[in-house]
Amino acid sequence: MNSEKIIYESQSPTCACKVSLDYLGDKWILIIIRDLFRKKYTFSQFFDNPDERIASSVLADRLKKLKSIGAINFKYLNHNYKVKNYYLTDRGIQLYDVIFALQLWTVNNVDFNYSENTTKWKADVNQQSHSTFISNFKEEYTIFRKQLFGF
Repeated sequence: MNSEKIIYESQSPTCACKVSLDYLGDKWILIIIRDLFRKKYTFSQFFDNPDERIASSVLADRLKKLKSIGAINFKYLNHNYKVKNYYLTDRGIQLYDVIFALQLWTVNNVDFNYSENTTKWKADVNQQSHSTFISNFKEEYTIFRKQLFGF
């Protein structure tokens, strides 16, 4: 997996928060990352979510952007060269900490109707320390990636 740092386009002194938002600030970027953690890995699996309704051109663009920063990559499985099977790289797996923090902030500060996934997530989070939960969640994805993609 790529461990080299991403080269930011501006050489001017810049706030790290702004830089991160330049790469990750679009809502679809984080939805795709979330879905990869939910073990969705094909274009059609991302696209066919009736709750999200992302345009196919936007999805293609965000997948390309995530690949360009080394957060995801793809592999063809079973000699099917028509379907790209996307996976989180080690850099992409690090983003779970961000998703966790956003979800935790939301359940603690926003009154909304929880989805089934959010209800389960909140119950699971409350059973262990946050650091243990995050570590276990990332390890679970790493195991999934190894089983499906071989690494």
